[in-house]
Order: sequence, then structure tokens, then C-alpha cells
Amino acid sequence: MQKLLCCVFLVFIATLSQSHTVSGKPNPEKSVLFLWWNVENLFDCHNDPATEDDDFTPEGKLQWTEKRLLLKKMRIRHLLSAVEAHPDYRKYPDILAFAEVETRSIFNDTIESIDGVSYKTIYHESSDPRGIDIGLAYNPKTIHPTGSKAYSVPLDGKPTRKIIVAGFSASGHPFHLILNHWPSRSFDTGWTEQKRLAAAKVARHILDSLLVSNPKADCIVMGDFNDEPSDRSIKHGLRSTFDAARVKANGNSLMYNCWSNYEGIGSYFYNNHWQQIDQILLSPGMLDNKGLTAPEGSFRCFSFFRLFDYSGKKPWATYEKRKYKGGYSDHLPLLLKARIEP
Repeated sequence: MQKLLCCVFLVFIATLSQSHTVSGKPNPEKSVLFLWWNVENLFDCHNDPATEDDDFTPEGKLQWTEKRLLLKKMRIRHLLSAVEAHPDYRKYPDILAFAEVETRSIFNDTIESIDGVSYKTIYHESSDPRGIDIGLAYNPKTIHPTGSKAYSVPLDGKPTRKIIVAGFSASGHPFHLILNHWPSRSFDTGWTEQKRLAAAKVARHILDSLLVSNPKADCIVMGDFNDEPSDRSIKHGLRSTFDAARVKANGNSLMYNCWSNYEGIGSYFYNNHWQQIDQILLSPGMLDNKGLTAPEGSFRCFSFFRLFDYSGKKPWATYEKRKYKGGYSDHLPLLLKARIEP
């Protein structure tokens, strides 16, 4: 009888285990978490004679000191820790991209001492007069790099930030990132629009080149575009739309804008209005439920109360009207949690 009961118990345990595997709790979902953030002037404190960074020195107009830089780096790390602690993510971003980084060194210093993740960086110096670049980092335990390249934007007058394309794979699935920080709206929006249209042409050319090689390629275009989804550079230059069905039905001619149907605030506050100038756009391959895919609800403009100033109505900037405020950034970060289909 004792042996019989033992056999019955073992069969019960085996059946219970199998039922949990088949119809109970599944294996943890695999995903790639992307973060884009204009971190607002992540400068070192040294004067570089080759760039216009004189204000960001201890003796400069903005009195940028080692103490202020240390606090800035702490703010950025705190934001990343908040992402890791959030119940929707429970991990640090697998890939992060920062706009307005002065040097590779300051970028590495900012992200290298984060507990629980050891990022590797990809960095291309730009010809921006202020010396600010896009810093890109990835978690080598989850992401494998396959190459990167920087493209210049042909402009009359002062040069602008380069557009970065980088290839990766996650769990054997390849994908590409196209990173942007387009010319600002300084002085006059209409006058500077031609510069952003020129940048859009380069970004779209990069994307089309990738899609010619593989029409089903998973491509993510993200950045600070200094234009909103309805502006010509985004809507016509990049051929962006809020309509996912149109993206799926029109081959590779359109891109899906993740701000579609988003009910939260924008990423940048200007003239008492939230703007959506930071954006993430997806190729049709990101919507086909193969390889990397971005299901509904995978995009978020990430925020929590400490990212806002005393009014609670706008981002807590490091500087406001050239006065030091000591905050995180004048932009809020964007997150995209892309699922890896088995």
C-alpha cells in the first residue's frame, strides 16, 4: 500500500508539473527594452578649444562645476533605477540612447557604475558646433551588436548632429536602430524647417536601404526630431502615420508612430503646451508578430513625480532660461518594450 501511494503521488506531481508548463504559468516573456532620452547638456567641466562649450565650465556663464556634474549623473542613474524598479519592466533598458552628450568619456562615466548591468557603448563624434552627440549603449548579456555607422546631414551653414544607424540581434533576431537629433527650432520654425526636412531625407534613405535588403526587417527610428508627428518632416519626410493598419497594408512605404492613441503627456513642455518632439517610429516588420514585435501598449513616455519641477506641470530641467535648477532634464524619456517572438 505504501508503494502504491508513493507511485500515485509521483504521477500526480508529474501531471501537475506538465499542466503548469502547458496551460499554467508560461516561461517568462522575452523582450527588448529601449530607452530614448534627451538628457539636456551632459557636458564635462573642461574647456574644449574645438567646440563651443565655454559656458559649461566652472568659470563659464553657467558655472558648470564638478559638483553639478556629479548631481547630473546621479539624476540619470536614478531615472534608470526607476525604470528597473517599475512593475511593467523589472529590468534596466537593454538599449539606451541619450541625446546631448558631449564626449564618450562622460557618457561612459555616467552609466558604468550602475549596479546590476554593465553597459557597452557605441559612440560616434559629430560635427555639431557645441560638440554634442548621441550616446548609445547596450547590455551585452541580452544584446549582440552587428555594426554601426554615422551619416552626415548636408546643410548650408553650421553642421548638425549625425544620424546613427546600428545593427543588433536579440535571441538570434536581428534589428536596426536609426538614431536622430535634428536641428532645433531656434529663432524661427519656418526658417529652420528646411534643415529638419534635410535630416528626414537622410534618415528615410537609411531606412529604405535597410528595407531593400530585407523588406521584413525590424527597424526602430527614434530621437529628438524637434518637430511633432503632424509636421512635414515627420509626416511626409519619414512617411509616418498613426494608422497601424495602413502601415501593414502599404508594404514598406509607411512607418508607424508610437504616439498613436497615446493618452499621456508629451515629452517636452514649451509655451504651456506639451509637445511630442521625441518620437519612436516602427517599420512594418515591427508589427508582423515575427522576430521583434511591438504590441499595443508597448510604448510609454516615462515619468514619475521627481521628474517634474515644483509646479508639477513640466519637466524639472537642469537649466531654465540659463539659470541653474538642478533637475534631471528638460525632456522626459521614452520607452519601448518590444516582445521577442519565439
